[in-house]
Amino acid sequence: MKKRTLGFWEIWNMSFGFLGIQMGFALQNANVSRIFQTLGAEVEDIPILWVAAPLTGLIVQPIIGYFSDRTWHPKLGRRRPYFLVGAILASLALFVMPNSPVLWFAAGMLWIMDASINVSMEPFRAFVGDNLPESQRTKGFAMQSFFIGIGAYVASKLPNILTYFGVANTAPEGVIPDSVKYSFYIGGAAFLIAVLWTVIRSKEYSPEEMKVFEEQEAKDNSYVKEDRPESWFVSNGKSHFIKGIVTFIVGIVATYGVYYFSLKKDLYVLTVGLILLGGIVLMISGIMQKGKNYNNGFVTIVNDFQFMPKVMKQLAWVQFFSWFSLFSMWIYTTSAVTEHIYKTTDATSVAYNTGANQVGEMFANYNIIAAAVAFLLPLLAKKTSRKFTHFIALVAGGLGLMSIYFITNPTTFTVEWLPMIGVGIAWASILSVPYAMLSGALPASKMGYYMGVFNFFIVIPQLVAASILGFLVSTFFDNQPVYALLIGGASMILAGLLSLTVNDKVIVEINE
Repeated sequence: MKKRTLGFWEIWNMSFGFLGIQMGFALQNANVSRIFQTLGAEVEDIPILWVAAPLTGLIVQPIIGYFSDRTWHPKLGRRRPYFLVGAILASLALFVMPNSPVLWFAAGMLWIMDASINVSMEPFRAFVGDNLPESQRTKGFAMQSFFIGIGAYVASKLPNILTYFGVANTAPEGVIPDSVKYSFYIGGAAFLIAVLWTVIRSKEYSPEEMKVFEEQEAKDNSYVKEDRPESWFVSNGKSHFIKGIVTFIVGIVATYGVYYFSLKKDLYVLTVGLILLGGIVLMISGIMQKGKNYNNGFVTIVNDFQFMPKVMKQLAWVQFFSWFSLFSMWIYTTSAVTEHIYKTTDATSVAYNTGANQVGEMFANYNIIAAAVAFLLPLLAKKTSRKFTHFIALVAGGLGLMSIYFITNPTTFTVEWLPMIGVGIAWASILSVPYAMLSGALPASKMGYYMGVFNFFIVIPQLVAASILGFLVSTFFDNQPVYALLIGGASMILAGLLSLTVNDKVIVEINE
């Protein structure tokens, strides 16, 4: 028995929910820095406020992936219950976020909103791996990229569209403009409607069918299932415990170093992360395994992370430098454009809000470019290879991001389009090609979990960026945020070079 080849509209329906999900993410990415600044945040404090977004992904995605692999509802199936619950919560959060009265409330709402979006989004990647045969997965992820591009384009344009129709784009100090508020309301409604479409119009294979598919595909991927004896877990537990103690000590020393030398507080994200996610997690895993308490989700998640397929380990580095670059763009483009090009830091000024709206246009444009090229990437991959396609796309994105530094005359073309052409091509590839390469190396029974773990290599670079970019910009670049974009561009080019090292197997008729 093999997975059925799906038609165009079937792939369309199973991907349509991403239209709403990305509207939520795009509103967040394009406007949250603006909301923070409006509520009184300083430029150098914005990265640490953004920590909520990647940190919630780091925690939520592998957990949702783990449980969605083990879920089966007679009517909603495996992944769709999570689509639905996440969509309801995220829609509510989108209505509340722009009404934040103070900065701490907005920062807290970012945690809630991002966690809810992640609950809905994470299973969508595994959904493609579940439902499509290997030969259609690049096309399936390309369809997701298309909807991501369209959704983000519309959402990024919303404040300008509403401004055009007379909705106020400025407000008194400390108040979010109506153009931003109503954009979030529209996005919240669209999120729920789009996800409901996928929930209602899509089907899933039963657990019995998925078990047969996994057995058939096991010989073709790099994952090897092993039944390990009790002695192995005891030995592995000792190793985890020792590594956990070492990591804990390193984290404590590093944290004290940040305090003693009065370094930027952003660096605590890295040092405390070592203590919590490295030291304490490994020690708990070690204690549980040494005590022969290893048949539980926590130990399974830690051990599966340790034994990732080879292709996943190679793609991890590509993802790290790609998303480091993207995070630098999301958190610094508003301040870079307003300060470097429009020469203002006054969030109440017309010049600042003009520049901030142009950032919305920039983000809209790279997304519409991504949607436009999404279905061209499988064709290029068919003629060359997936990893070469990804290399070309990432280099184009890095050069586009770096070009913002050289803009002196802010026209519609030079600001809103020229840098974003390369970024859009990179974005389309980042959203599809790595997942297509990865899905062929994963077991069906752990598709959701490993797609969630793969998110670590999206989240960790964002946490690193939130920790060190503020330090780098203030220490070496006189608090000029445009240099964060130069660093991000270089990072994306490095990611492109690393993509050439991935051992991706050749798939015949990749775009069928």
